[in-house]
Amino acid sequence: MAIRDAIGNSMKKESGPKRRNGMRREYNLSQLQGGVRGKYYRRAAAGTNLVLIEPDLAKLFPDSEAVNRALRVLADAVRAATSSKRRRSHRH
Repeated sequence: MAIRDAIGNSMKKESGPKRRNGMRREYNLSQLQGGVRGKYYRRAAAGTNLVLIEPDLAKLFPDSEAVNRALRVLADAVRAATSSKRRRSHRH
């Protein structure tokens, strides 16, 4: 059921006229050049994750190398902390 405004007109947006290929007429495919199908497919399939960080962190970690280096330091610290807890709990 479509939602209607105060005067009874449907508020559903009408789709524009389409070509046989399903694309709207305003898309001029002759102007789209240089696109490569599947350009990022291998990277995505390899498990690459896209993560958005806050602007203040982006200033400190400007590229993926800096982010990965910081996360590895943090991961090492977590591993060290959890392994020392395990050693202490086994002594008692």
